[in-house]
Amino acid sequence: MKVKTLPFILILSTLTFLTSCKEKQFIHNEGTIFGTVYHITYQASSDLQKDIEDELQKFDEALSMFNPNSTLSRINNSGTEKIDLRQEPWTLKVLKESIQLSKITDGAFDITVAPLVNAWGFGFKSMGDVNQKDIDSLKLFVGYRLLYLKKGILTKADSRVQLDASAVAKGYACDVVAELLRKKGVRNFMVEIGGEMVLKGHNPKGANWQIGVNKPTDDPTSTNMELQQILKITDKAIATSGNYRKFYEKNGKKYAHTIDPASGYPVQHSLLSATVIANDCLTADALATAFMVMGVEKAMSLAEKLPDVEAMFIYNDGGSENKVSYTKGLGGSRN
Repeated sequence: MKVKTLPFILILSTLTFLTSCKEKQFIHNEGTIFGTVYHITYQASSDLQKDIEDELQKFDEALSMFNPNSTLSRINNSGTEKIDLRQEPWTLKVLKESIQLSKITDGAFDITVAPLVNAWGFGFKSMGDVNQKDIDSLKLFVGYRLLYLKKGILTKADSRVQLDASAVAKGYACDVVAELLRKKGVRNFMVEIGGEMVLKGHNPKGANWQIGVNKPTDDPTSTNMELQQILKITDKAIATSGNYRKFYEKNGKKYAHTIDPASGYPVQHSLLSATVIANDCLTADALATAFMVMGVEKAMSLAEKLPDVEAMFIYNDGGSENKVSYTKGLGGSRN
């Protein structure tokens, strides 16, 4: 009897396997979060958008600068008392990683830049016109060394220190959603939030994901979608920072949203955009911002030294055409 029923059992098992595979289709979800748009494509047997949005909502409650009840807002509104973050894993990770990335970039990335970002009108507050005296005053309480984090306990050296997580929040949110999908057994997906991405496995065509990098043309309305480069990537995170969409002009001068924590002023140099590929999107997001502060030469020098990091820089040194440089892992070419 066992011999006779074995083929039937094998047929049932095969049918079950084929049915399971057939049920896993590529699903696309999109919506809004953190004042931007997300697009998530993944291969699964059911729609996971509710789970994704629940996770993003919890993330907003932890790290949103615009949610007055978030953990980040609580930190910004606190004095110099100790803040226990041991039950706040996302906020704690962002702070730990941000302090480390500030050290790596020699302060080009700095999560305490909020007062300066606000002063120039790009943050969660606006302080109107600023002058050198204002900048010098604000710089007294800007600097990652004013944060003390030990065993999950945060202390600010000055009550006026405020955090701006905009350079890491979207990237880290991509990591958080990617981890959710992995826990759900999803092996092939693309998570994109406001242009930052985590890519895993293959796309619906069975190939690596193809990611377009926009030409950095001044475009505050985000309507210009002309591509500079298409990158084929999988099992990595990618983030791009640039000054071609978020800026304003005043008295004939352009003010970009990337603020140099050292000078206190919006950056003014030839680098137009920095695209970073890394193992996680929090790192890619922060480094892309740091590279925009540093400029192409310093950014390229640091990118080549960092393990598991590749970068692409688009810049213009005064010519009629933009130039592109890549780290060695992406070809190492310059034109």
